[in-house]
Amino acid sequence: MGFSILGLAVSVAVLAPNLLLLIWPPHPSLPRVFAPRPLAWTERAGQALCMVVPATTTAGPILLGWSAPLVVSVFGYWLLWGRYARLRTPAALFGPVRGIPVPMAILPVAAFLSCAMLLSNPWITVAAVVLASGHIPVSLLRARALHVD
Repeated sequence: MGFSILGLAVSVAVLAPNLLLLIWPPHPSLPRVFAPRPLAWTERAGQALCMVVPATTTAGPILLGWSAPLVVSVFGYWLLWGRYARLRTPAALFGPVRGIPVPMAILPVAAFLSCAMLLSNPWITVAAVVLASGHIPVSLLRARALHVD
């Protein structure tokens, strides 16, 4: 255990934009989607792990080559949040972009995996894999319910 300011910065950079949903909820509102409980639990566990683990585990050797994929992932995610802030529709949250299904679920996973490599931290990799195994399938279910896949 320890503290990583870089890990905290990545967690905040990826998870803070979600607060926009409190200020500007989508219109129309999101439909109710049944997600199997194990998937829903895995999604929530992954979100919690990705908020805590990067900040509370010490980094190994910094591998600067991974900073580019990290920056691209976070910047792309922010651009998609900008699109959501402009449109405020469910499709802006779960719709595909240039053939990539649910990019707003895939880019955070890519950012945390890049962070794990940048910080040489296997625990962040575990957190990102847990996030991926819950968040991406649940987001695909939501996209299908919205008919945006």
